[in-house]
Amino acid sequence: MPAKQQRIAVVIGSTRPTRICAGIAAWACEAIGKDSELRYELLDLAEAGLPFLDEPLKAALGDYKHDHTRAWSRTVQSYDGFLFVFPQYNWGYPAVLKNALDYLYREWRDKPASFITYGTRGGIKAAEQFTGVLQGLRMRVLDHAEAFIIDDDVDEDWQLKDIRATLRPVLPALAAIDFQMTEALDDAQ
Repeated sequence: MPAKQQRIAVVIGSTRPTRICAGIAAWACEAIGKDSELRYELLDLAEAGLPFLDEPLKAALGDYKHDHTRAWSRTVQSYDGFLFVFPQYNWGYPAVLKNALDYLYREWRDKPASFITYGTRGGIKAAEQFTGVLQGLRMRVLDHAEAFIIDDDVDEDWQLKDIRATLRPVLPALAAIDFQMTEALDDAQ
């Protein structure tokens, strides 16, 4: 019987109505999954239905009182690793992403994680903060990628004009992330 293909969630880490995050995540999912032995799938936080953290007990206890938390727990547990995609907002990462992480603890623990940040400065400040949070969750933090998006890359509605051209410089980093993700999952078996 062949081994089950390991699933990696490509998490769309912004819910802003005019976000470009979903397009960047879809591009990354397609690009990284093209020649991979792993199965990359989009996971949109806008569809997760998580209110601002409302669990009465800390996540490390795993004693969830709300159906939306139990559903989120099952979703996160179903993945073997994570590739988070998010913008840099005011030198940090989106609150919706922090909220989604804070709901759980053991479900994240020991799973490999990477991320792609983007913004006019590539998202380095958001990357620093995010790395610390992933370490606090005891995830296996892999290398990450930063995408620089300048004003000339977007149209009058702040949407990317040519996503492939804008993100082409990220392709080598995605290949490295896939390699590291595969190795991390192989090491875990």
